[in-house]
Amino acid sequence: MAAASETVGKEFVIERVFDAPRDLVWEAFTRAEHLKHWWGPKGFKIFHCQIDLRPGGIFHYGMQSPTGNEMWGKWIFREIVRPERLAYAFSFSDKDGGLTRHPMAPTWPAEMLGTTTFIAQGGKTLLRNTASALNPTEEERETFEAGFAGMDAGFNATWDQLATYLPKMA
Repeated sequence: MAAASETVGKEFVIERVFDAPRDLVWEAFTRAEHLKHWWGPKGFKIFHCQIDLRPGGIFHYGMQSPTGNEMWGKWIFREIVRPERLAYAFSFSDKDGGLTRHPMAPTWPAEMLGTTTFIAQGGKTLLRNTASALNPTEEERETFEAGFAGMDAGFNATWDQLATYLPKMA
């Protein structure tokens, strides 16, 4: 997990209950053959999806917007507690897995820390996602916190796609 000095400012938090058992939601979230069907903003198409689920391993993905623009992202796993929690540093990326800046927000933090928690609730799963800026400048922290509404909308659209995909796995 992150040291307290690594992150500064407010933490973004989003939660959703899915009508699926925790093990199924975990599988959807940790296997490339599932992620490629639901991960990312609505209307985007995943064309590259690689995951190495171990501490130090990566989730590297490439997606194409409805207008044809490419966007890449990368997670570096810090902690994996199957099927309860994933902790990771994440960033925008290039096709080779290098660190890049947000393509539309140059003052967005270069890296963020994320935690995804999978909480069993009977036959359902509470998915809790948190994100915070990693070693941000003051300007990056302000940009990150100003982006919470957009992050909320983006994650909700992504979770909608996950909710639609989960019954196809069962």
